Amino acid sequence: DRARDVLSENGTGMVQDLLFAVAWVGLASLLYDFGFPTAPRWVLYMFMLAGIPAYFGFFISLEIAKEQSQR
Repeated sequence: DRARDVLSENGTGMVQDLLFAVAWVGLASLLYDFGFPTAPRWVLYMFMLAGIPAYFGFFISLEIAKEQSQR
């Protein structure tokens, strides 16, 4: 019951978070594997870490855009 309540309250947000994470990890992996094939492994970790501010920046800018479109 508890899991169903959490999913019903936060379902769309959780799906958006998951899709962003999958897309970011895919993009970072492609960049590391094909864009910088000779780079050290820590570069991949830095790409992954860059996903944190990218996540917040994306969703904050999305909220700002939604607010401006409602005016």
